[in-house]
Amino acid sequence: MDTFYYIDPVTARSKRLSDLLLASTGLLIALPLFPLIALAIKLNSRGPVFFKQLRIGKAMPDHVAIFEMIKFRTMVHDAERDSGATWATKNDPRTTAVGLVLRRTRLDELPQFFNVLKGEMSMIGPRPERPGFYQQLENNILVVAERSFGGVPGITGLAQVYQGYDTSIDDVRSKVGFDHGYGLALGSFVSWIKMDVTIALRTIAVMFMGRGQ
Repeated sequence: MDTFYYIDPVTARSKRLSDLLLASTGLLIALPLFPLIALAIKLNSRGPVFFKQLRIGKAMPDHVAIFEMIKFRTMVHDAERDSGATWATKNDPRTTAVGLVLRRTRLDELPQFFNVLKGEMSMIGPRPERPGFYQQLENNILVVAERSFGGVPGITGLAQVYQGYDTSIDDVRSKVGFDHGYGLALGSFVSWIKMDVTIALRTIAVMFMGRGQ
């Protein structure tokens, strides 16, 4: 049976408002870094500055939204040209030198502020999955789709700060519990505030300590 989280109406409105405020503020602060990051990427490897990829967005009973997520490019251009969609790996040889720094500091995700402003993502929520992997995940992991019912994926989240990037189905399987835990926290304004503050602080620690992957 599908799992639908009760999202408190006040929490839903407050979460969207906080997304707009934080994404707008984040962009104003981060925009001076954009040309510097862009220059570093271009000097380090050929290819575009930005990387765009289709991801699974908000899931509802009758449809699942698809959107184009944008990030700073951290891998060599056309990294999947010959292999097709593949999982990233630890110490992935496709990652550029500049890309490694961007991933560890999570600076590669700054352009996703635009996705948040468009309502395709939230500042905090489950990690958006790739459509190419989605059927495989549903076949191998119970209630993986239900973790995003009624909400949108996030730039950071409970699973992301405790585990990092996905490199296999097993990584996603271990994240499902975190994502469902976050969904349950949305049922109360107080529990949502506590959860988001905790995740925000851990995200800042990951960025400044270079613990991203």
